[in-house]
Amino acid sequence: MQKQRFRTVKQSTSQKKTTEKPQKTRYATAGLKIKAFLTDAFMLLMPILYIVFYLVMDGREDFAAHRVLGWIYILTPLVLLQSTFMYLSGQTPGYRAYNITLIDAKSHNTPSLVKIVLRNALAPLSFATFFGWVMMFFRKDNKTLHDLLSGTTLVQIH
Repeated sequence: MQKQRFRTVKQSTSQKKTTEKPQKTRYATAGLKIKAFLTDAFMLLMPILYIVFYLVMDGREDFAAHRVLGWIYILTPLVLLQSTFMYLSGQTPGYRAYNITLIDAKSHNTPSLVKIVLRNALAPLSFATFFGWVMMFFRKDNKTLHDLLSGTTLVQIH
């Protein structure tokens, strides 16, 4: 066995002595969440809207006549697409652009597929109730209604 150099031994012991402080969770700000939402709306929602309006239905008039069915055709693929992105990487394209990721609120790990799908399925409800997404402006952790109900949170990564 080779004799170790003093500098190497000294560095390894000094590294052991320093303990890392647990990092404080940096919740995603409301401004970043709105920017990420708008980015996702243009990158994910607009193509789905176009496909549903003009390929599935026969234009805006048909959509207006069958509004509930049209929104089901729009929201179902959106929820599935967002859930797929979040399950694979924890981020949608908008979240990736603004360095935001989705984590489980208790374990701070990647949430389960069930929690992700639940969160994304409750998001339209949160948006429709107005209070559901406005509450992020009044909470310290900036959680929305669908984050509270699904047990997830959005954090900034660097």
